[in-house]
Amino acid sequence: RLCFALALWNGSDPILKERLFGLTGPQGNHGEDVKECYYYLDSTPTHSYMKALYKYPLGAYPYARLERESAAAGIREPEFELEDAGAFDDDNYCDVLATYAKSSPDDVVIKVTCANRSRKRAQLHLLPTLWFRNTWTWGCTHEGCTMKASIKRASDNEAVCTHDTLEKFRFYVCPDADGDTPKMLFTENETNSMRLWNVEQYTPYTKDAFHRYVIDGDVKAVNPKKRGSKVAPHFFLNLEAGTEQSIYMRLVSESELGPSASAEISAKKAEEIIRDRQQEADEFYNAVIPSALSEEERLVARQSYAGLLWSKQFYHYVVDDWLHGDPGQVKPPESRLEGRNADWMHLFNRDVVSMPDKWEYPWYASWDLAFHMIPFARVDPQFAKDQLILFLREWYMHPNGQIPAYEFAFGDVNPPVHAWAVWRVYKMTGKRGERDQKFLARCFQKLILNFNWWVNRKDPDGKNIFSGGFLGLDNIGLFDRSKPMAPGFSLEQADGTAWMCFYCVVMLDIALELALEDPVYEDMASKFFEHFVTIVDAMNQLADGHGLWNDEDGFYYDHLRRPDGGHDPMKIRSMVGLIPLYACLVLDDKKLQKLPDFTKRLKWFLQYKKGFAAHITKGALEGEEFYHLLAIPTRPQLERVLDYLVDEDEFLSPYGIRSLSKVHQDKPFMFRCGSGEELGVRYTPGESDTYLFGGNSNWRGPIWLCVNYLLIESLERYHYFYGDSLKVECPKGSGCKMNLREVALELCKRMSRLFLPGPDGKRPCHGESERYRDDPHWKDLVLFYEYFHGDTGRGCGASHQTGWTAVITRCLDRVAKGSVDVDLVP
Repeated sequence: RLCFALALWNGSDPILKERLFGLTGPQGNHGEDVKECYYYLDSTPTHSYMKALYKYPLGAYPYARLERESAAAGIREPEFELEDAGAFDDDNYCDVLATYAKSSPDDVVIKVTCANRSRKRAQLHLLPTLWFRNTWTWGCTHEGCTMKASIKRASDNEAVCTHDTLEKFRFYVCPDADGDTPKMLFTENETNSMRLWNVEQYTPYTKDAFHRYVIDGDVKAVNPKKRGSKVAPHFFLNLEAGTEQSIYMRLVSESELGPSASAEISAKKAEEIIRDRQQEADEFYNAVIPSALSEEERLVARQSYAGLLWSKQFYHYVVDDWLHGDPGQVKPPESRLEGRNADWMHLFNRDVVSMPDKWEYPWYASWDLAFHMIPFARVDPQFAKDQLILFLREWYMHPNGQIPAYEFAFGDVNPPVHAWAVWRVYKMTGKRGERDQKFLARCFQKLILNFNWWVNRKDPDGKNIFSGGFLGLDNIGLFDRSKPMAPGFSLEQADGTAWMCFYCVVMLDIALELALEDPVYEDMASKFFEHFVTIVDAMNQLADGHGLWNDEDGFYYDHLRRPDGGHDPMKIRSMVGLIPLYACLVLDDKKLQKLPDFTKRLKWFLQYKKGFAAHITKGALEGEEFYHLLAIPTRPQLERVLDYLVDEDEFLSPYGIRSLSKVHQDKPFMFRCGSGEELGVRYTPGESDTYLFGGNSNWRGPIWLCVNYLLIESLERYHYFYGDSLKVECPKGSGCKMNLREVALELCKRMSRLFLPGPDGKRPCHGESERYRDDPHWKDLVLFYEYFHGDTGRGCGASHQTGWTAVITRCLDRVAKGSVDVDLVP
């Protein structure tokens, strides 16, 4: 409702810098891409202390060149970035550091420090802008609509903000370093309809007023009566080479002021508040981040948590209103009623949600969010639980049980990882015997609806072989898996089927946990156990003798079913064939003895369903205590897949597990369609070289931390069962034997190297950039990319995806312990 951001002008740009600039999908040679340098440096979970840095070029911003060079670049060329355009040459830029500190929940001190990094004097216009989100022009009546808000002058330094759903706030601006008070500019946060559509409006004071005032010199653009719904003090800074200046502000609710009616605050007092909150932030992260980590590792972890917390965002999307339009606005075209999300009329989103990347992906993606909640559980466990519950509520989840995927198409199919996130957050946020069973039970009830949606919608032949679509892996296969196959053809997906096995064992684990307190859940545990075994049987060997396991190669593949009933294995060694390792659960007799009904059914099943029982491995550990392993691969199958996994000529990269085996670099998989067209999949370790599924992400070789993290957890579970009886040579050919816990730890170390300076001082995530290696104003800044080059570790895709890439914090936790995550074992 009440928003704050910085606006800047360097005296050269054609526009006021009020927001980050980037290219749309069609403009970029690798899809949409933000062309700015900004960094989230710190934040507490309550946002009592926050810090972020923006690097603002002092020369004219190269808008046109960025567009031109990107348009000219081919899909096999790297993205043309702001650094490539020379924007920071000769250090001709300013560091703009924004710090926020609260003295109470509704009392925020704001400090903005502008540091001239160039070797010459610089002048900078700075407009810290406060505005009310415009909801009064919609003409709607639901809870998100309001009466017109107002911001009015209270004094030369102060404005009062009034909104019908908030108490009054006061915005105070301290004098600058010379003791001068900046001029306060006022306007309305409303579109300039005359400029855009040549349509008259009730006020000449529109949202672009500050641009017209500062750059065009139009003094009539702002309201002389000092009122509106948008305000900014206009600072003009003269910065000598190598110097910096700070300005201070305060935003406070009137109820926090006490007897005083003024929000006035001194720079000295503001600094005291900032210092206290920073100290508290340090104390908090000293408790969260293991002390055994190095200084560099702790820096990576802290900035990772910062990016995660900064990427929360208010998200408001009411599908019914979007389709039919707001009463106070132009009616949308009728075609919208038949367009995307038209069958999600129930959806009413109006919440703060964890976003993948606030610029490139400023909307939620449900499978991303599941991964976000793993690191979130370490710093804000209640928020993690609330987010997971939120997506299962009736104003998100479809009545048919589907969880919304993302704004572009809620009906798309993402991997079913929500249950896993629920289970992991449950275990991470409490000690044994003290965990939040109410949270777990609430989620379990709704997850059953979602599980049934998968069974009823994504198993077309009822054979327990699932075809979920693209399943988040974009271009990993020959075909665009988000689109229907040709008539008569179908794709039996190894990953889709494996994801459902994974879903089953997680739901089984949850049901068993709940059954310890309420025997009613034992029936559900039996259901998920038997469903798991039937899917495993189908995956390893269908009734016609053909499963998705290829015994010749020792790997799981998708199968293309032809109209004549025949099938072709798609022999692509990719993450598709590694996902079957995820579905792994160890049951111990000690726990089963407390669950008599489930145990009785389990014994009956093992005795009378001999064919299915072959998929369950029984072993004795710790004396006479027996354990049962539920997994897709048998031990011989597991060992064969692991042989590929730890091979540096296949999946094992210096920085994690590749999404496609490197063997396909020299041996691409080729397939000739019935039409004569030949399709192929080749190892492509960086950005995509195909426009399949949009072309802005790539699963044909790069490292994705989300799926790597699930592999790490799976290897730890396998080790819990097999122990030192199962060791592999890692890396293959090295002569070094490791058990699977040690392999998991090795993957954690390799993934961590993405963000840590190597012997040459370079962080692999920053590629070959010498600026990030050598410059003291850059070298401690870390970007958490969407995915990473399979050979070099260079960051690719969205540059601020500290959502699922923040799982690196859990890897660093393991590196510090040097051992298994204890929350994973029964």
